[in-house]
Amino acid sequence: MARRPLPRILSTGSAQIARSRELARTAADSATDVLHPLITITRGLRRLASAGRRRWAETPKDKRGPLLFLVASVVLVVALVPYGPLLAVISLMAAAAWQGRERKSPEPEGPDESQTQRLQSLYEALVPYFSAAEDPEPLYTHGGAWEKAFPAYDFDATGRITHLLIRYPAYFTDGEAESRARIEHLLHTKSGRGREYHFTWDEEGNELTVTVLTPLPTDIAAQRFVTAPGETVLGFTDPTQVQRTLPLGYGDEQRDVPPVVWRTGIRSTEPHLLVMGQPGSGTSTLLRSIALQALQYGDVVIVEGGGTGEYACLTGRDGVLAVECGLAGALASLEWAATETERRLIAVNRARQAGQPAPDDTKRPLWILLDRPTAFTHLAAADGRKDPQSLLQVPLRHGRAANVTVVVADQFDSAEALSDPVRQHTRARVVLGPATAEQLESVLGAPPHTTPVAQVPPGRGYARLGTGPVHRLQVPATPDPYDDATSEADRQAVLALLPERTTPADGETVPSEAVASEAVASQAVVAEAP
Repeated sequence: MARRPLPRILSTGSAQIARSRELARTAADSATDVLHPLITITRGLRRLASAGRRRWAETPKDKRGPLLFLVASVVLVVALVPYGPLLAVISLMAAAAWQGRERKSPEPEGPDESQTQRLQSLYEALVPYFSAAEDPEPLYTHGGAWEKAFPAYDFDATGRITHLLIRYPAYFTDGEAESRARIEHLLHTKSGRGREYHFTWDEEGNELTVTVLTPLPTDIAAQRFVTAPGETVLGFTDPTQVQRTLPLGYGDEQRDVPPVVWRTGIRSTEPHLLVMGQPGSGTSTLLRSIALQALQYGDVVIVEGGGTGEYACLTGRDGVLAVECGLAGALASLEWAATETERRLIAVNRARQAGQPAPDDTKRPLWILLDRPTAFTHLAAADGRKDPQSLLQVPLRHGRAANVTVVVADQFDSAEALSDPVRQHTRARVVLGPATAEQLESVLGAPPHTTPVAQVPPGRGYARLGTGPVHRLQVPATPDPYDDATSEADRQAVLALLPERTTPADGETVPSEAVASEAVASQAVVAEAP
């Protein structure tokens, strides 16, 4: 049986009612805006009348007569003065408007009871570390006042400390890393776990500033960054650490975010990169991001030891010379890379001796990306073949002069299998995922000024370029576009950055006007490599 349509009055009644309510609300708001001065004056008159009644009730009965006589005298004088009544009415309206204004409740000065208790407990916890029996006027004593020790502090809405300035005695050994680490661990424990704290030690002023860092944005998708040739964006960090920002797109919006820029090339002091992390920490994501940026100006050779096909989207792309997942292919590609590095060095040396510029075929950057090369170490030892890491010695030692960059990513459980050249010549370091303070210091060479947390999102970690400071890092989301778990927005963002596919998966060259002669020659050398 077909459904009968509702009567028109029932189907359109709700819309008319909603429209009427909106019109009534708009009219009420407009009337309130127009009548706001009158409402304010009326409220002030009511408050003045209440104050007058309260004053009359508080006046003793024996003094009410003189008070009435005084009021009558004032009224008489006002009535006799020229323009007195008009001035009295104006004064009364002004007083009523002042009394009828909307008053905001004053914010309480100082911490409340719970915040005071938190500061006092933190002060008591620091007493054993910042006190000495020989001090005649100790700043920290059991049961003492915390006001002098904590001159500045801030709390969030939940009552937890977000900023704290701590003064400590001059005899505290703030120059020793162990002493600072004990204080930082104590403050991290007492101020609340699960947050990242930044510690700034002022040894000259004997002050320690504790700041709770806001989480780094995790919604930065892969995109084309505004950088110069030779600059690679590893990720993004806090605005207080770097003095440069990059414009990034967030859908229809745009924001400026401070990046961690790694500079490579002939004049780079950190020509090679080492990335360490736990499984699922985002090391492969970082390598994909680096590969997409490197393909703008150079060629890429990828060697994957995990064998999971994380870089299948790059196979056959313009500028990708090889994507190897097997031991034989890895050895062939790395042997060709070592030979190509030597060829570039000889060509550049001959050109310099002849007083000529470097040849064009040595100027295009060559990137060698290795994901988990230690997996091939065990396979090579079992098969009696050469370790692929041994072929990295020439690119690592002479790669900067030949415009060759090596990026190695591996896991902490295989850190001991990394070769000595990899450890010595990778001066740029990145640690992703959860890591202990010992692991961070062993890889980065210096402890970070923040407290690492146990639970971090993928791509979150620390970066240090050479002897520079340790930065917090969030890698841009660059997932495998062929993975079913990848969202459609991230998949399209990565696919938009991939070069055109000019070579099929079997390695045969496809005629195309977009293929440069140097790329064809390089691919032919890879195909002929043993």
